[in-house]
Amino acid sequence: MTETPPDGAAPGFRVDQLDGFRIGVTSDRRSEDLIAAFERRGADVVHAPTIRMTAVSDDSILEAETRAVIAGNPDVLLATTSYGIRRWFEAADAAGIGDELTETLANARILVRGPKARGAIRAATLDDQGMSERETTTSLVDLVLRGDVAGLTVAVQLHGFTDPDQLHRLEAAGATVLSVAPYRWTAHEDSARVLRLVEAICSGMIDAVTFTSAPAVEALFNTADAAGRLDELQEALRESVVAAAVGPVTAAPLVAAGILPIVPDRFRMGALIRLLCEHLEDSCIARLTTEFGEVELRGRVVVVNGVRATLSPVSLALFRALVAAEGATVNRGALSAAAPEVLDDHAVDVAMSRLRQALPDGRIVATVIKRGYRIAATSD
Repeated sequence: MTETPPDGAAPGFRVDQLDGFRIGVTSDRRSEDLIAAFERRGADVVHAPTIRMTAVSDDSILEAETRAVIAGNPDVLLATTSYGIRRWFEAADAAGIGDELTETLANARILVRGPKARGAIRAATLDDQGMSERETTTSLVDLVLRGDVAGLTVAVQLHGFTDPDQLHRLEAAGATVLSVAPYRWTAHEDSARVLRLVEAICSGMIDAVTFTSAPAVEALFNTADAAGRLDELQEALRESVVAAAVGPVTAAPLVAAGILPIVPDRFRMGALIRLLCEHLEDSCIARLTTEFGEVELRGRVVVVNGVRATLSPVSLALFRALVAAEGATVNRGALSAAAPEVLDDHAVDVAMSRLRQALPDGRIVATVIKRGYRIAATSD
């Protein structure tokens, strides 16, 4: 009998799988699962929740929406999230109208956005009549619009924020739409942590950032924009920092900004963990054979002949530029451009001296007189 690897890990799970890498986690809810999974694999994790899920500030609003659904006697219910359904029925019970809500929805055609929403519907003693092909609101609306909804009343359980485009699609098809918002996404109160994450991404001290909701992406962008660093942040996510999104809905604002995130085939936390671990291990570790031994660069850590050292932001940026050149000479101008701060030629030379001191063996960085620097790589 073989042991099942934890957290959906690949069979090759190792405690040093992510050694040297620093990962940013932007989620609030279930963040402990992500953080623990990455830390068990050796990663350093920066947790900066950009948003938080909160109940509506005034339960009377949710009660009014619920009473409108009961009075409207909807023909169709679109259930989008497990948490939202549970929160909705709990609030209805607290308001003394839980039984009325259950009786009303028992007469509706219930369509769900994934197995978790289906589980919540069944826990409420109801049955669904179908599940969307993909776990997106767009796909759920596609499903109901396969039939004629003109003249029907459609209740929609919103998932944290209003999705006006999808509600408009239903209305354009002739449906009367009743929406219910059992919870909302709000900006996290600890904005200083989010700003520190923005700064770490921009300075090259983060290797990957995970996103589990589209509002989390937008909140990170808003924080960067307020700090005047949005362009810098997005450029880093396009070029050097891996953006990992749990699904296509979460990925949408990244893609709209020209960022191509990695997205698992199954929109689950375990699949996201596995995909990011495999991607960092397979695509983000640089290895070179030099005149003075084997060199491996993984995240902020450089290993030379088995001896490791953690590099500062400037040293890391310069060393990455040298490693990427694979032994070719890199001039001072290119090294200055790669650094997270402005360096003139003298400052580049000083920074290169510090890099040599930080490396397990400084001889692997060679000076090319009047031209620049190179890794003392051996030719094939």
